[in-house]
Amino acid sequence: MASLTEYKKKRRFNKTPEPGPEKKTSELGNIFVVQKHRATQLHYDFRLEADGVLKSWAVPKGPSLDPTVKRLAMQVEDHPVDYADFEGVIPEGEYGGGTVMVWDYGIYAPENTRSVAQSLAKGELKFSLLGQKLKGSFVLVRTRDRQWLLMKHRDKYAKDEDIAETKPVSAVTKRSLAEIAEDEGGNVKKAATGDPKKLPRRTGVKRRRKGAKRKVWAH
Repeated sequence: MASLTEYKKKRRFNKTPEPGPEKKTSELGNIFVVQKHRATQLHYDFRLEADGVLKSWAVPKGPSLDPTVKRLAMQVEDHPVDYADFEGVIPEGEYGGGTVMVWDYGIYAPENTRSVAQSLAKGELKFSLLGQKLKGSFVLVRTRDRQWLLMKHRDKYAKDEDIAETKPVSAVTKRSLAEIAEDEGGNVKKAATGDPKKLPRRTGVKRRRKGAKRKVWAH
């Protein structure tokens, strides 16, 4: 049964701007999001909506469109559906402290199953993504405990490019990690280590007025 107990236990919501631990379903009911996260180490958080939460995996090198590449994906605690909209800065000293980007988002469809939870319990979930960057058929396969592999199937969307390098900025605001940190009061120098070396200055939207909210896409 999906639970947000661990998510709640790890966070102080009077300190972090992350959404609270509320179980709910998005309007679409089948969203996915990939969040580029510069915490202690740069990684990508891959999340699929199921049973009122976002099932989540940390993918150190990011998803790949190359069917020959097997990406390590470490399963982490379930996150609330509202987390799909979170782009900003988790304060230093808090769990996961650092800059978070909505790197990709969209909807997904499970393949050959009626229950995402049952497929995950069995250790294999095949699904199709329709995102801004990631499209086509993928599979998650558990190798042991929390350790999974995320792989792209061969289809018309398969490519041998490193999409994490060729499309590095936010799918929502077009900002780099450093720009998000600058706009949200984070550590710009630390965030910049997660950006490609040759990004044009201010690739994204202008600095938002403090407290302003962007349009919510997920609900």
